[in-house]
Amino acid sequence: MKSVVLKYDGSFPGFLTCVFNAYEQKLEIAEIIPEGEDQKQLFSDTLEVITEDFKVQRVLKSLKKKLSSNGFTRLYYSFLSEIPGIELKMYDMIRYVYSSKEKAELDYSHPSVLDISKAAKQVGREKHRMEAFIRFRLTKDDLYFAVIEPDFNVLPVITKHFKSRYADQRWLIYDLKRKLGVHYDLQKAEYVSMELPEDIGISGGNPDYFAEGEIYFQHLWKEYFDSTNIKSRVNMRLHIQHVPKRYWKYLSEKSPFA
Repeated sequence: MKSVVLKYDGSFPGFLTCVFNAYEQKLEIAEIIPEGEDQKQLFSDTLEVITEDFKVQRVLKSLKKKLSSNGFTRLYYSFLSEIPGIELKMYDMIRYVYSSKEKAELDYSHPSVLDISKAAKQVGREKHRMEAFIRFRLTKDDLYFAVIEPDFNVLPVITKHFKSRYADQRWLIYDLKRKLGVHYDLQKAEYVSMELPEDIGISGGNPDYFAEGEIYFQHLWKEYFDSTNIKSRVNMRLHIQHVPKRYWKYLSEKSPFA
C-alpha cells in the first residue's frame, strides 16, 4: 500500500479526525501536517482532511478509555508543543496504545511514548512560567492587557487559570507569535485575532496605549525592586534558570525604561 500525507487545519480536533480517517480507510501514514506546511515525502499522495465533529468525538471516547487522565493530558500537551513532526509521533503512540492491553502510555521504551512525554513536559514547564510571569497592564479603556511570546502554544491551557484568578476583571492575553489572543469579558473567555504594534508588550509602558496611573505604578514597582535587590548576593546563573531572559522584556521589574 502506498503511504499518504494527511493535511489538516492545524487544530487538535483536526488531528483527531486524521486518526479516525487513518483507521477507517486503513491508510499507511507517511506524514500528518497542518495547512501551510510543506510535506517532506515527495512521492506520497496528499489527502486533505476536513474536521468532522462526530469523528472527533469517536476518537476522544476511545482514547479516554485507553489512556489515563494524565496520559491524555500528555498527548494534548505534546500537540501544543508544535514540534515539527509531532503529529506522526502522536499517531504512532496512539496506534501502540490501541494495540496494547494496558499501561502502554507509560512504556518509555517505546520511542514515540518517550518523545510525547518529553514534549509534554516542555509544554508543562512553559505553562507554569506563563502563569507566573504574565504581567497585566491597564489600558486607557479599562482593559487589563498582557502579551506573551511562548515557545509553545500554551494559551489554551493557561486560560482557565486566569479566568479563575481574575474573574472580576476584564482582560486580554495576546500571543504575539501566533497572532491570537483570549479575551475575558467577566462572563466568558473567547479567542480573538488582531494585528497589534510590535512594541505594545514591552515593559515600561507606553502613553499611547496604557493609562497614566498604570505607567506610574510600573515605575514605582521598578524602583521598589531595585531598592530591595541586593546586587552582591545575586546568583545570576540561578536567577536566569528560574526567570529565562526571553521573559524579561515583559516584566516591569526588568524594564530599562522605568
